[in-house]
Amino acid sequence: MSKKNSNRLILGVLIGVLLIYNIILYNFKTTISSSPHLTEEALEGELLWQENNCAACHQLYGLGGYLGPDLTNVISDPAKGRDYVKEFFNSGVSSMPRFSFTETEKEALASFLEKVDKTGHYPNRSAEFHANGWVTIEYK
Repeated sequence: MSKKNSNRLILGVLIGVLLIYNIILYNFKTTISSSPHLTEEALEGELLWQENNCAACHQLYGLGGYLGPDLTNVISDPAKGRDYVKEFFNSGVSSMPRFSFTETEKEALASFLEKVDKTGHYPNRSAEFHANGWVTIEYK
């Protein structure tokens, strides 16, 4: 067998393996045990989060800016909680802009963060990584 033919054979086998892998991977059915259902108030809070570009400074699940803290589990933090977080929405700290949120907007943002908090832990130290690329995480 010539070198040219053996290269074609190897390439054909690699393409075949890649196709089989993708067919198996993308046809694998998964179910999520609990998906977050946002209330109308939490949806309003999410919209406020996006409109005010909170992710530029803060993270959810480790994704976002690094100027402020990760807020994934701030509501369930025993040293903080809902009322503590609501106070920071308008006053903040020296590096945080002073927003003029109404009480309704502060409640909506707190509801959004509360829903985020209920979806899991960050960092999730009990995550299991599987050979097929899926990750099993611990939900709250």
